[in-house]
Amino acid sequence: MTFYQQLQDSTARDRDYLLSAPIIEACRTGDINKEMYIAFLRQAYYHVRHTVPLLMATGGKLPQDYEWVRGAIAEYIDEEYGHQEWILNDIRACGGDAEAVRTGQPGLSIELMVAFLYDQISRSNPMGFFGMVQVLEGTSVAIALNVAEQLKKGLSLPLNAMSYLSSHGALDQEHLRFFESLMDKVEKPEDQQAIIHSAKVVYRLYGNMLREITGHLS
Repeated sequence: MTFYQQLQDSTARDRDYLLSAPIIEACRTGDINKEMYIAFLRQAYYHVRHTVPLLMATGGKLPQDYEWVRGAIAEYIDEEYGHQEWILNDIRACGGDAEAVRTGQPGLSIELMVAFLYDQISRSNPMGFFGMVQVLEGTSVAIALNVAEQLKKGLSLPLNAMSYLSSHGALDQEHLRFFESLMDKVEKPEDQQAIIHSAKVVYRLYGNMLREITGHLS
């Protein structure tokens, strides 16, 4: 079994927890309002703005013999830079206050998720960062394009209000293939366990965030 497949199998229960969040089904069926969509974009902004800093921190912590990973990180940085601004543009297009989001604070689950990742990189094993990649890119491929289509139909949103979801659904299919090939090169058991552990934690915290959105707005 390749490590990528081991990662998929080891995190299946945690992935199901995320995908069973009520807002996922609501998006699939079009049973979502603009307030819920903006609430999701707000929390997305608070973790996406850390993607490049987390990548940089990971690259800086890796030892010399991980140059093969550092090269992949350089590619990720090039691809991910500035995506938080796409989210703010989507919020503006929906009539939301993008500047209030920029200067605001995340909900507890995203606060904990970001703090956990920085802690894994600085105190434990920087390879654990890739657990987040497993969660966010895999989730984007699974639901982003379908959700964007339902939002377009149900809320009659313009295309410029869905640039983050629409672009990531397509873009992350390519990213996921790249990620799979990278994970299959990870051979050290301690690195594999760090990635699996991080993915489990991020699946849970991100799933909690999705549940908090509907809980706060109900």
